[in-house]
Amino acid sequence: MKNQKQMTLLIRSSLTLALAFAILSPLTSQSADPAAPAEDATGEGKMMEHCKKMMEQKEKLKADIQAQNTELTEHAAKMNGASAEKKVDEMAALITHMLEQRVAMDERKAKMEEEMMEHMHEHMKMGKDSMPMCPMMKAKGHKEHQEKTN
Repeated sequence: MKNQKQMTLLIRSSLTLALAFAILSPLTSQSADPAAPAEDATGEGKMMEHCKKMMEQKEKLKADIQAQNTELTEHAAKMNGASAEKKVDEMAALITHMLEQRVAMDERKAKMEEEMMEHMHEHMKMGKDSMPMCPMMKAKGHKEHQEKTN
């Protein structure tokens, strides 16, 4: 549960930073190169497809965290049920496993945060109307609405 709260905080912080960047930087609906054609419907379609993939990655991360928590809970139960002679060995194994999971998850979250920042930057390049259409932003707004009503 703590990991889930940390992930939620990380995602909210990233999105807040991206939105702040979007508000503070000048936005144009055209590319920086006036000779380059504007983004067409196909480009927007690809972007929305990328948005959906990012949402899928986020959901997979959430499911993986839940699976890890279940695994750790089972391991802790095994440790607690172990005899006095084996309890220290089980404890060492559990702590080592937790450390390995934590290091791997931190790397995964950092990579995902970087990808999300790049993703939001792409929305900013597409223009101010692109970001509200992003499924990630819509999901964030939906979750905030649910939290306010509960």
